[in-house]
Amino acid sequence: MNFESDIQEDVLVADVTDQDNFRDLMVYNDDFNTFEHVINTLIKVCMHDVHQAEQCTYLIHYKGKCSVKKGMYEDLRPMREGIADAGIKAAIV
Repeated sequence: MNFESDIQEDVLVADVTDQDNFRDLMVYNDDFNTFEHVINTLIKVCMHDVHQAEQCTYLIHYKGKCSVKKGMYEDLRPMREGIADAGIKAAIV
């Protein structure tokens, strides 16, 4: 009896060189914007769910900054601009 199967698995493997090009979208505390404003901006611009946006906002408030998204520069740039347009300090690092 032959128990070998002809099933093939598709495996997603991230290219290591792509990960080397990943950047952080960092949002900084400015002691000006409200929690509600920052949370709503992260939900709208970064597509965070409420829980994730709240956690990031608390980190921004208590630690002074938080990496709210990781990715390629080209993908993060419109998000950084959207956050900045909302009056919140952000940078791609």
